[in-house]
Amino acid sequence: MNSLTVDTEQAVVIPCADYHLDGILHLPQNSKALVLFAHGSGSSRFSSRNQFVASVLQKNRIAALLFDLLTAEEDELDSKTGKLRFDLELLSSRLETTTTWALQHPLLKNLALGYFGASTGGGAAIIAAARNPQEIKAVVSRGGRPDLAGSALSKIQAPTLLIVGGNDDLVIELNKTALTAIKATKQLEIVPQATHLFEEPGALEQVAELAQAWFSKYLK
Repeated sequence: MNSLTVDTEQAVVIPCADYHLDGILHLPQNSKALVLFAHGSGSSRFSSRNQFVASVLQKNRIAALLFDLLTAEEDELDSKTGKLRFDLELLSSRLETTTTWALQHPLLKNLALGYFGASTGGGAAIIAAARNPQEIKAVVSRGGRPDLAGSALSKIQAPTLLIVGGNDDLVIELNKTALTAIKATKQLEIVPQATHLFEEPGALEQVAELAQAWFSKYLK
């Protein structure tokens, strides 16, 4: 548990009862906060988009933990059925377990905590944050499905930023509806001309800067 070092990218294993989750931790020197990433449907800790956002956070002394919400066996099952990626109760519980692990780790326990969720991970992040109001200080959702969080939307206390691509029409409407249910500090940012995966030139950079500004403001 004490083997982590600073200013490096390193693999971590997060114990969860009789299984474990694999992660990648970016821990800059003199980190002031830690963001846990909840990836989206069919993605993993190796997501290039989330890795890019994590790199921008690092430059601002915000550590980032990207981890798999599913075990290897579950991921194999999900690749065939697609069912687990929409199991928000399972995904949010994995995020909560990882939060507990971070809160107990000597090098991480004193850092302010936030969540960054993508796609279905956005809904899972809101549910987990609503259940842990004392620990989670900020949430950012990228192209997320906050609508899947249900009643947790009205219970979340952490300042919540929803980021959606300007050409992602259906997800825009879902996020607008979810936004009305959130009672905490909230904001919806629409990145012009961007589609769901923010693959257009400069789109992901805008996402990363918006996320960095939000976390820098609220993770204190």
